[in-house]
Amino acid sequence: MTPATFLQGLWAKKNGGKDPHHPFAAAVMPPIFTKILKKNTDDFGFSLNEIVALGSQIENTNFTLTAIQNWVKRDIKEMIVAPEKGKKYSIDQMALLFLVEDLKTALDFDSIRKLLQLIVNDPEDEHDDLINPVQLYATYSQLFEELNSMREVGRFPAEKHEHMISAMEGMVTEKAEEMISKYISPDDPKKEAIRNTIVIATLSVFTAYFQMLARRYLTATIFLQNM
Repeated sequence: MTPATFLQGLWAKKNGGKDPHHPFAAAVMPPIFTKILKKNTDDFGFSLNEIVALGSQIENTNFTLTAIQNWVKRDIKEMIVAPEKGKKYSIDQMALLFLVEDLKTALDFDSIRKLLQLIVNDPEDEHDDLINPVQLYATYSQLFEELNSMREVGRFPAEKHEHMISAMEGMVTEKAEEMISKYISPDDPKKEAIRNTIVIATLSVFTAYFQMLARRYLTATIFLQNM
């Protein structure tokens, strides 16, 4: 399976299960997807505009070019440092920006900087990272999707806990531990910090999700009042 076919399949599934091989499936994909597929893999860098375009495809996010420019020039300048690919940013740098977008729904920027310092340590040395930013983003994104699918099919084990909040916290922590145990040894001194980072990011995504629901209900309520 080629990257193009894989991406078309995901896009088709998201949009009602259309045949990914049908020409329409490729035609309706956002332009940024097509642009990425044409990139030279030897020089896989992203401009801020491309990062915004790609990030805007992520659910429950609010990417703007102005916000990201402020992040890289001021708020998290020390953690992102200069673009690694000429005037473009690497995949790891882009993953950090996606992480910041998720974290800012639950944390202030001072807390985000402290967490990023823990994750990347020395921004100039990718080998001393607590966890690779792309791996971190992929892990907590997968964790969110798994927990969300459990909620949708009624398998969320709230009966094990007195409160739903406790159920969510317990499931996120348990699943995070389970996922990192696949590639981190039990005696690794960094394991708890990595697990907690994944828990923080996952809970932040849920925060954004609930904020989106609140805005949706607000819009519906105002609409009904104006009828």
